[in-house]
Amino acid sequence: MTDLEEKLTRVLATAADQVPRQAPYELSEVVGARYRRRRARPTALLAAVAVLAVAGGAGAAVRALSARAVPEPAVSATGTPGPTARPEPEPAEKLPPRIERVWPRALHKIPAELPDGREYHPQLLLDDRTLLVMTGRSDGMRQFLWTYDLASGRPTRIAEIPPTRGSAIFADGVAAGGGNIVWWASYKDPGKQRVARIWTVPAGGGRPRQVTDVPLDNVMKKGHIRALELVGSDVIFSRESGGIYRVPLRGGEPRAVPGTEGQHLLRWPWVGRHTKHADLSKQVAFSELFNVETRKRRDAVVRPGESLVRCGVNLCSGTMPPEGELPRNFVRDRDGSRERALPRNVQLGDAPGLERFFKLVSPKSVVLYDMATGRSADLGMRPDKDGIPDGGPDRLITYRIGDRMYVVDLAAIK
Repeated sequence: MTDLEEKLTRVLATAADQVPRQAPYELSEVVGARYRRRRARPTALLAAVAVLAVAGGAGAAVRALSARAVPEPAVSATGTPGPTARPEPEPAEKLPPRIERVWPRALHKIPAELPDGREYHPQLLLDDRTLLVMTGRSDGMRQFLWTYDLASGRPTRIAEIPPTRGSAIFADGVAAGGGNIVWWASYKDPGKQRVARIWTVPAGGGRPRQVTDVPLDNVMKKGHIRALELVGSDVIFSRESGGIYRVPLRGGEPRAVPGTEGQHLLRWPWVGRHTKHADLSKQVAFSELFNVETRKRRDAVVRPGESLVRCGVNLCSGTMPPEGELPRNFVRDRDGSRERALPRNVQLGDAPGLERFFKLVSPKSVVLYDMATGRSADLGMRPDKDGIPDGGPDRLITYRIGDRMYVVDLAAIK
């Protein structure tokens, strides 16, 4: 890759970090290499709020804040689609209780800096009490991985991330499993082709070891590594252009998984395709799924006129054609059954945490909404000051308010 391509990749990567999260999922996923930074986005108003403000005025956005989805399914006993249940708005001034009161066991409040004053970026939960964090990501210093004990408040440095060479791309795609941690970063050794280098280190600490190099001969066309998982003794990953690959954790050459050309990794063993459309908002994420191990397919029901549709292994969410001024948001099973309404200010485009938890965003608050129970909790964030936490399909949500880091373990919510 030329210096120009590398610079352009960096510019696009920066742009991708600035894409509003209500933008079509495909836009935020394919513009450059997205960095998996667990931090709040310091934006005054998210596009979700902007959409509401344009469609129905700022008052409509605020009124939608406390809207709750009516749980009745929109599919009759005979399987005939019916009207989607509509959320009933509550008074604008009424916010749900703070998360400390609604789900106290799920919340950990810890210092936003390590004892030595270093800023850190949460990556993932290794278990119920151990948070994996990274330092040196935003200040240009040497990068380190640490474990942070949520019970005792004690951080432990486990490894230094080998510095990248000839690249502006930092360590990304951190994943863990089986007592090991993996990540990738872009490298350009003198006289050699640029590569995405995959590294591993024991979760208990040690010296990072190189697993493999993935050639980046045409990064503008094929993209970087888009998803990375550690499954048993293998590292599984997919490229932004598609295709699933696996390589032994002990090292070796990546091998393409048969039958996955053009597919993307959702959650192993489920891989799938994106339905392309000239209008990005009408593209569909993972409507077609394929289980690599069982060879089973799970295609989703997507109806005409729907947009911003994103599917997980079991559920799909998106927006139906509007009735009146505002769109109608929905969530349903992949087979089209059990369709329910989502509040109008739901943060579409993000993968809901554990296929259950959505974020509701207004100019004044960010609310965590549990689709399974209908309960909501105010995260305590004010978007114009604190930003909005990134979305993700896993169990972890983190964000900073003042000098405290809020760590929410969605798996602890019953």
